[in-house]
Order: sequence, then structure tokens, then C-alpha cells
Amino acid sequence: MPVDRARRPPGMGVGRPGQAMRGWSLLLVAWLVALMATAGALFIGEVMGMTPCVLCWYQRIFMFPLAIILAIACYSEDRRGAVYALPLAAGGAALATYHTLLVAGLAPKAWIPCGAGVSCADQRLVILGDVQIPWLSLAAFLAILGLLSVYLRKTSK
Repeated sequence: MPVDRARRPPGMGVGRPGQAMRGWSLLLVAWLVALMATAGALFIGEVMGMTPCVLCWYQRIFMFPLAIILAIACYSEDRRGAVYALPLAAGGAALATYHTLLVAGLAPKAWIPCGAGVSCADQRLVILGDVQIPWLSLAAFLAILGLLSVYLRKTSK
């Protein structure tokens, strides 16, 4: 019995039963990661009152649109949202990698783009003992990048 498009659950496309749903769940998890990272960044800045460094601002520029683009992609079941989000996740991962290397002391301090204000190399906030904010940012961007890559591979025609 054919399923009417209007009555089809979100993510249920043509193909093997459940295949599209699994792909859609990858997109949903990527959106949840972006949403949690955005909420965490806003909490640290607005509620805790910590001023972000320049590299943190750049990473926010990459993360905040991801939450919006992936939400729209989940709602509309449109894989193009993942295509648009992939370069943002890759750019954010590159910045977060550089920031992580800078905090770890593996990148020369002469490469710091910071001027006046909060230092990009000195992180005051650590979570769960030794986990620093740039590491969390890198983990979020890499998770989103991985989830989107698998999603796009699964949903390719």
C-alpha cells in the first residue's frame, strides 16, 4: 500500500524501510550537537559573564549558523542543508584545531590574531578537570563534520 507524502513520517523517503529514517537521525544528532554548542557558548558568555577571545568569536561565527541551517534541514527534510552546513563545520573545525594547538603551546604565539582584550592562548575556564573550551569546540565541529559526511553519503543518489 503506497504511503501518501503528506502522511509520511519525517525522514521517510523512498528506498528500503527505515533507511531514510536512519539518515535523518544523523542530521538530527548533528543539529543537536550544534544547538548544544551554541547554547553552551551563549551560557558561558552571557550568564557566566566571560568575554570570548577573538578565536572564540570566529568559532561562534561558524557554529551559530549551523544550528539554524541544520534545524531548517531537519524540518524540511532537505539534504541541501547538510551540503550548506559542511563548509561551515570544516571551517570551524580548522579554527578550533588552530585554537587547540595554540592553547596546548604547539602553535607559535606570534601567530595569535588577538590584539587587545582576552588572550587566545590563556584559557581560564576548564570543565571536568582538564577539558578546555577550545577542545569542546573542536569535538563539536568534528562530530558535526563526521555526522554530515555520513548523512550525505547515505542519502546520495
